[in-house]
Parts: sequence; structure tokens; C-alpha cells
Amino acid sequence: MTRKAPYSGEPTPIGEFAEPSFVRLPDPAVLFRARAARFDALAQAHTLAPYLTFLGTLSAIQARLAESLPVPAIPPLEDVEGAYGPAQAPVERTRYAPDEVALASVEALLAALADVAMPEAARQALSRLAAMGAAERAAALVRVLEEPAPSEALAEHSLLSGALQIVFAKMAAGMDADRLQPVAEGTACPVCSSPPLASLIVGWPGARNTRYCACGLCGTAWNYVRIKCTLCGSTKGIAYHGIDGDAGTIKAESCESCRRYIKILYQQKDPALEPLADDVASLGLDLLMREIGFARGAVNPFLLGY
Repeated sequence: MTRKAPYSGEPTPIGEFAEPSFVRLPDPAVLFRARAARFDALAQAHTLAPYLTFLGTLSAIQARLAESLPVPAIPPLEDVEGAYGPAQAPVERTRYAPDEVALASVEALLAALADVAMPEAARQALSRLAAMGAAERAAALVRVLEEPAPSEALAEHSLLSGALQIVFAKMAAGMDADRLQPVAEGTACPVCSSPPLASLIVGWPGARNTRYCACGLCGTAWNYVRIKCTLCGSTKGIAYHGIDGDAGTIKAESCESCRRYIKILYQQKDPALEPLADDVASLGLDLLMREIGFARGAVNPFLLGY
């Protein structure tokens, strides 16, 4: 069963005044290596062990490719502001046009996965993607970024998302963090405009016990106030739900205004928590939230259909 509790945030210790930076950009190889290690750790004695092990292998491949693939072209921020106005995501996902680097990323990922043990649905999707031409793959990448995944193409969507994560993380790493601004009143990634995958209460120096939203596409983290819905921005009816008997480091933050929830990870209590990996591994919390009438607000390419 779930438990619903009022906010009980820990105060910042005296002498450690938090002045968090707005954004933290990813180091792509480090991002994917940490994710791979977390998937491997979570797979131990987990009911989803085979799937978590596969995602750990996928993440390790992403880490290698992030180091070897070319750096994607990044549009100058001045061009973005001139075309779309200020406070725009520089590589807004729905305006992204796949280029040669993106197609090379898909090709490299498919090749690296060829001999990897994986669920049968993923194996079939891999074969279908391998048979596509460049133009068809480019169109499929656009659909992944612009549209919800159709039920008949969930596995293809997940694999293509894995390639796009590499591309967008490398683009995010090349941004000027000091020039990025909040997008959609802070409810969207300031680099690619994706909605948050989860939020973290961090223990970073200078930001202890503050909240950062985590992007599941490019890996950027951005500062966001606590006790406020990360999906609609409402401050009304915010509540926290967890599973009885667990460590209390992962909860669902629900909002009465939009009737959705997103997970919040207390990383200051457990630094090993990783947004994407722990979101998958805490699927039981999603099932419980569904039972009490809240819709999942985050999109995880490896949890499509939930």
C-alpha cells in the first residue's frame, strides 16, 4: 500500500547556505557509465533482473559510443533567440532535424547490439530497424521526438531513443550553461524542452537539499523549487507517496491540479540513485499510483506503456 506524507524536507545545515546553479550539463560518457553501473546494481535479486541487465548493457554501449562518435552540430544560441525569441531551448526536440551524426549514432548502436542478449520484442525491433534505409530511419527519429510511441512500435521507439540520448547528451555538453534560461516556467528542459523524467533532492556542494529536475533525453539537470508540480507548475494539493517498508528514497510527487505524478529521488540520502535507472526499477510505485487514480507524468523510453 502507499503512504501519503506531508513535506518533511531537511534544512540546510548552518554555514552551508545553498546557492545552487540553475543548470548542470552532462558529461555524456560519465552519464551513461553511471547509468550502466546503476542498472547492474539494481538487477541483483530484482524481479525485472533480465530487463535491467539488458538496459545496463545498452547504457555501457552508449557510454562507449558517446566517446567515439562525432560531436553533433549545435545551433548558436543567438540564432535560436532570433528565430524563436528568448528563453527558448537551443535544441528543441520537436524542431530537431536528424543529421548524419544522428544516423551514424543509430547505425553504431544497432551494430553494437547485434550480439547482445535482449528481450524478443527488442530483437525483432532491432531487425526491423536494421532493414530500414537512411530516409526511413530519419523519419522514425523525428516521430520519436514529436509523437507518443504507438503500441505496435514501442520497442523500436525505445532503441531509437537510445541513439537520440547519445546525440542530445553530446549537444547538451557543448552548451554554455551560464546562458541557458528556464523554459516553460521551468517545467521543461532548458536544453531540449523535454519534460522532466524525475526530480532529485541533491547533496551537491552549494546545493544541498535543493531540487533538480532531470531530463531523460539529454541528461541535463535544472534547478526547480520544491513543493511545486514539475509538470503543471501548481503549488496546490502536492503530496508524496511511497511504498511501505522501503528505504524511503524514492517517492511519487502527486498533484491534485493535473492529477499526475512524477517520481522524486532523495539522492542526498542515497547518492547512487540515478533518475532513469531507478525510475525503471521502481515500477511497483507506478502501479500503486495508478491504483489510486493518478496518471504517470514522466516519459521514460524504457518504460513505454506505463
